Order: sequence, then structure tokens, then C-alpha cells
Amino acid sequence: MTEKTISHNRSEESMKAKAKWFQSLLLSERMEMLCAFTDLIMMANPEIVNKKDATPIAGRIRVLSET
Repeated sequence: MTEKTISHNRSEESMKAKAKWFQSLLLSERMEMLCAFTDLIMMANPEIVNKKDATPIAGRIRVLSET
């Protein structure tokens, strides 16, 4: 019998596992998280709302398109 344990090491979680967990949340829970993240960003950098026409950093964004 294998024991299930809780790990606090983020590197042990795959992106697939994280996506599966997020998809398991109710829509209201997802929205709560979005609002919490937005609040956190606003507290860390209140001037972010004044930035317009942000330019992407080369090599940092990958654009995917359906072929």
C-alpha cells in the first residue's frame, strides 16, 4: 500500500496536475482566485493600472495558433 503524502515542493507538481486541479474548481472558486491574484498584483504594484499598450518582451511570449 502506498501512502499519499502532501508535498510543499512546487517542482514536484507537473503542469498537467496543476491544470487538472484548477479545472476541478467550481467557476465561483476560479473567479475568487482570479480576484485574489488581481488584488495581490494591485497591492504589489498599484501603478500597473496606468500602464497602457504594454509591449511584449522578445522571447518571453509564445503565440500558438490552430493550423
